[in-house]
Amino acid sequence: MEDSKGAQLEGRQPVREALLANRPINKLFLAKGAKDLGPILDLARERGVVVEWTHRAKLDKLSGGRIHQGVIAQVAPYHYAELEDLLTAEEPLLLILDGIEDPHNLGSLLRTAESVGASGAVIPKRRAAPITPTVEKAASGALAHLPVARVSNLAQTIDELKEHGLWVVGCDMDGEQTLWEADLTGPLAAVVGSEGSGVSRLVKEKCDFIVRLPMLGKISSLNASVAGGIVLYEVLRQRLAKKG
Repeated sequence: MEDSKGAQLEGRQPVREALLANRPINKLFLAKGAKDLGPILDLARERGVVVEWTHRAKLDKLSGGRIHQGVIAQVAPYHYAELEDLLTAEEPLLLILDGIEDPHNLGSLLRTAESVGASGAVIPKRRAAPITPTVEKAASGALAHLPVARVSNLAQTIDELKEHGLWVVGCDMDGEQTLWEADLTGPLAAVVGSEGSGVSRLVKEKCDFIVRLPMLGKISSLNASVAGGIVLYEVLRQRLAKKG
């Protein structure tokens, strides 16, 4: 397994989900005077986590961005999954993120992937955001349940996924069919491109088919996390409809 450099988890929901998932926590800092921390404190005590009550100013200094909501956990570094770990489901659904650099977009996409029951997500090692405390905060606890693999080459990874029987669909404005026209049932990997340039050429060429989102307004594109969310929920809609 490969570790990210971050070893700090901030925010009530991410910390709560980490406690529920029994993620190793070295120490939990809680702000003195903060309200409604009882459920987190109870979970910490049940799991034998060391708790330190401290002034909010110290948490602000530890956070650097004041995103902690009165809760910071010192955790073991995030463990990336192996690609094989994402393929154990009978009908896998993977989210492939091609060059997402904004940590808030990354966290939001991972949160949506977990909410639709995805088997996992794949991110590249280069020219993309890794899993950081900011990403975990934006994911709002989803990373306690959604495995993420970090790979050296997305194009080669797509070839591996095809060998395992997955179809790969890319989302791009020049797609040959709309999202609603495509069959998104069965084992599937959905590719969402970067905020600026979309799906890269090599990755696009590896996709089995490309879909587009109809755009009837004046703008020509959507935020990556919004586009990805639309795609994932259409996959979920089709899967549920197939089950009847």
